[in-house]
Formats: sequence, C-alpha cells, structure tokens
Amino acid sequence: MINQKKNNCLSLSLKIISDYNDSFAASLTTEASYIVEGTHIVINENAHSFVDLRARWNTIMRGLIVSEQVLRSVEEEV
Repeated sequence: MINQKKNNCLSLSLKIISDYNDSFAASLTTEASYIVEGTHIVINENAHSFVDLRARWNTIMRGLIVSEQVLRSVEEEV
C-alpha cells in the first residue's frame, strides 16, 4: 500500500449515461460539481484524504439512488 502524503489530492470522476440527466443533476445541485453533456453527466470530486472522498462518494450515491427510485415510481404511475 502506498502512503499518501498530506498535500496530495485524491479525485473521483463518475460518468452517467441517462435520458434523465436533468433529474440527476437536480439531485446533485448542492452535493457535487458536475457537467451535463447531452445524455451524459460527469461528476467530479476532490478531497485531501480517502476518508473525505469516500464520504463525498457516499453522499453523491445516496442522492442518485433516491432520484432513480423517485423516477421509477413516477414511471410506474404513468
């Protein structure tokens, strides 16, 4: 295992391909920086420690999961 130096920055990039990017982007408005490119949404996160990056990842994923569940339930109602 490589020891991380305190001044190193960790980064995470997640690319989602979906027709519902506006909905996913809305769920991320206060949680992450993102770019919407047509049917793609790219989420980028940076942190100075793995623990912080993992916490950011968990927050982002919870928001996306809830958005997906809401979209599914709306589709089932239609």
